[in-house]
Amino acid sequence: QVSLVESGGGLVQAGGSLRLSCAASGHTLGSYTMGWFRQAPGKERKFVAAIPWSGGSTHYGDSVKGRFTISRDNAKNVMYLQMNSLKPEDTAVYYCGAQRGYNAVLVLTAREYAYWGQGTQVTVSS
Repeated sequence: QVSLVESGGGLVQAGGSLRLSCAASGHTLGSYTMGWFRQAPGKERKFVAAIPWSGGSTHYGDSVKGRFTISRDNAKNVMYLQMNSLKPEDTAVYYCGAQRGYNAVLVLTAREYAYWGQGTQVTVSS
């Protein structure tokens, strides 16, 4: 069982920055891949970024490449999403998820994640 709690969302002007955190608990976190997804009202949950908990390649959605950075602190069991140069279209509820194992293709798919946090709202004003 893995428990996830997001924090760090808020209201920011376009061009600003936010850092989201995802505190994770549960045994064998090292066997999971962690991901960030976002969901705007009336739309599907979309992939943002992913990173294997044990280290390795990071993955980013095309719309956030070069602006967002995913990282994790194994000692604290926390995953981060640093978001820079924010745009109004980044407005959404951001969720962190945990996927068993690692597969470079499956990390992009929300239904492949077994555990989710409650989400944190990010609003970017123009």
